[in-house]
Amino acid sequence: MIDNLVIPLLKILIVLNATLVGVTYMVLLERKVIAWAQSRLGPMRVGPYGILQPVADAIKLMIKEDITPVRADKWVFTAAPIISMVPALIVYAVIPFGDKARLFGRDITLYISDINVGLLYIVSVASVGVYGIILAGYSSNSKYPLLASLRASAQLISYEVAVTLTLVSVILVAGSLSMVQIVRAQESSHVWFLFVQPLAFAIFFIGGLAETNRAPFDMPEAEQELTGGFHTEYSGMRFALFFLAEYANMIVVSSVATTLFLGGWLRPFPNVAALGFLGFIPGWTWFLIKSFVFLYIFIWVRATLPRYRYDQLMRLGWKVLIPLAILNLVVTGIVKVLLL
Repeated sequence: MIDNLVIPLLKILIVLNATLVGVTYMVLLERKVIAWAQSRLGPMRVGPYGILQPVADAIKLMIKEDITPVRADKWVFTAAPIISMVPALIVYAVIPFGDKARLFGRDITLYISDINVGLLYIVSVASVGVYGIILAGYSSNSKYPLLASLRASAQLISYEVAVTLTLVSVILVAGSLSMVQIVRAQESSHVWFLFVQPLAFAIFFIGGLAETNRAPFDMPEAEQELTGGFHTEYSGMRFALFFLAEYANMIVVSSVATTLFLGGWLRPFPNVAALGFLGFIPGWTWFLIKSFVFLYIFIWVRATLPRYRYDQLMRLGWKVLIPLAILNLVVTGIVKVLLL
């Protein structure tokens, strides 16, 4: 009863609450980092150094009037932000934050579940989120959101192919689709897959930026061209759900990249005995540190690079990333066969 019901429910509650709190303060981190990049201070008024600004923003969105356009498809208009938000949260069911911890006399795994097709589950669920954007653009009955939804669907198709091919390369090296086993494969080989698959890592990161609609690939929002993109007609809590979904997807991409390429909960260079003292730091702490580095780079890229033109974005996906991903997969397969 406790092992099969209570502990999994506690894990789900902890992960969901931690994710939502993390998303809330990711917004503050982004505003601060971009402000520093532009020689500004960022939010400073609400709380010491502005640390309560996310709380003020959340209260504002909750009490703001939630408007539905007269000619909108009301049911789809309401369902769209939910469809975007839910996949971003349920992906965490198979992401391992650590190995095991001793709690209340029990060995508790630091992940909700370990299924043998965990990576396939992530790809399948994460690809559903774009339907929320497409439905939001369609149901708003407005030209700007509709253009944004068309861009989002084309962008997803372009970059999903490249990202999936890079994941196949990782599967060939690890020999498993289980997220936990992929980390254990890096532990047994004494090397992070970042050093084994550097090209796959680069393609995955670029594809992750595009799939989360982050700069320089934020074409579905593109304020200068499409006002607010797919959420132009949204306000109040429904707009907040889109906001939460975007940042939750950023954390998902960072967590998956950490698991696949940076050894998950493993300490840096686990085969170097001189760094054995790093083993005193819990594995989940290493996982959070690595994920935070990815999130910082997400923000850094937004503060640094200009937005791509739409034709440049499509050209990069179809003519550069997909051929490179296929080449990387072929080379990985050949090397794997020769080594065997």
